[in-house]
Amino acid sequence: MYSGSFEGSVELDQFDQIRLVMGLQEDFFSYQLKPEQTFYAPEAVLSYSAYGMEQLSNQMHHLVREHICRGKYKDQIRPVLVNSWEACYFDFNGEAIVNLAEQAAALGVELLVMDDGWFGTRDDDNSSLGDWIVNEDKLGCSLTELTKRVHDKGVQFGIWIEPEMVSEDSDLYREHPEWAIQVPGKHPVHGRNQLVLDFANPTVVDYIYEQIAAVLRQGDINYVKWDMNRSLCDIYSGSMVWQGNAMYDYMLGVYDLLERLTQAFPDMLWEGCSGGGGRFDMGMLYYTPQIWCSDNTDAVDRIRIQYGTSFAYPLSTMGAHVSAVPNHQTGRVTDMNTRGVVAMTGAFGYELDLGKLSEEDKTAVREQIKTYHEAAPVILKGDYYRLSNPFEAEYGAWMSVDEEKKHAVVGAVLLNTHGNHPVFYIRLRGLAPERSYRDKKTGVVYSGAALMELGMPFTIVPGNYPSYQILLDAVE
Repeated sequence: MYSGSFEGSVELDQFDQIRLVMGLQEDFFSYQLKPEQTFYAPEAVLSYSAYGMEQLSNQMHHLVREHICRGKYKDQIRPVLVNSWEACYFDFNGEAIVNLAEQAAALGVELLVMDDGWFGTRDDDNSSLGDWIVNEDKLGCSLTELTKRVHDKGVQFGIWIEPEMVSEDSDLYREHPEWAIQVPGKHPVHGRNQLVLDFANPTVVDYIYEQIAAVLRQGDINYVKWDMNRSLCDIYSGSMVWQGNAMYDYMLGVYDLLERLTQAFPDMLWEGCSGGGGRFDMGMLYYTPQIWCSDNTDAVDRIRIQYGTSFAYPLSTMGAHVSAVPNHQTGRVTDMNTRGVVAMTGAFGYELDLGKLSEEDKTAVREQIKTYHEAAPVILKGDYYRLSNPFEAEYGAWMSVDEEKKHAVVGAVLLNTHGNHPVFYIRLRGLAPERSYRDKKTGVVYSGAALMELGMPFTIVPGNYPSYQILLDAVE
């Protein structure tokens, strides 16, 4: 349960005994304690099941949902959002944000997120990180005015931040270059044209807290996306003589800032991010009840990404969005239904320009949001079953079942299609064998035992990556 560098190792000796070691990564770590000072090692979670990976995984899901995540949104269904990033990247102003909010409201989207580019003089990724001052010239109004205009459209408002980073082209760096992590006398290593702030230095943490808190007090803000877009290297803290403490104290600084902000703004929905899933762990989930699963928004790739993430983490923690096609990362084209089925395997939202959707796709979005609200309690709180391995099978398939086994949501995407493809069957799991279940769309009733022994029949639909979503209710 730690967000910094760690090491896990398993050793099998000559007597077939297994030794597991997990803890802090030893490179760059050599912690000096002052007299009377206490050191807290990160906690580790160990779980056991005699019934295989499926039960073990669901045990972990329950642990994270019920005992790791905190705050207002711990047990709540999250609002359906649209993020401005793939809609317009840095190219926006206040009017564009308000227009996107109006389009969102018309489709049933509940939250608009203004992503990177609202602060300092930031119109690309070369400047302004660390200058957390609203660019009112770009927005054409104050943040207070903008949030009010968005709310007046009937949509909540969210904002993007990257508190741990600094651009060399920023007022903060020009005033305090010593606050950036870099080895004296050497050129620093850049990632996305940015450096990392020295959060091992409490003065830096205090400064960033005041900057971010001042922004969040300016308007009725409902959501914050906390990003972290590069790895840590050139480890050196100018605030300490003994550098073996630097990495660990940096992470404590991040946690300190998160704790202060989440306590100061308890009604805020916080989402973690690190170029996607670069820092997806229980340490961050203690502060942010969901994490953006990956910057790769391609639906087919996401099937595999979300499959892997799901072994340890529940769907409620996985941010997943419908994005534009051709996809901005892969160029792949998948239909709106397939993108929706995949994105609904998590905290659901959109990452595209809603104004460019066809009328057909807008109708599909309205239906997706309606379906999500209906299915979300099962998807986000139920037990999860991986029905295929998408790295090996010709289809990706999964399902969620509520605690009482009365409701289930099944998703499937065919990854390879062939001529004259026969009907294929996917064996479901987690149902009550003695119960019957009705497909809410078709009205067809199936035996729970038959669905688990013989499988759910799927008729092949022509096209690339045909998808299926089935909601099942127990027949009382």
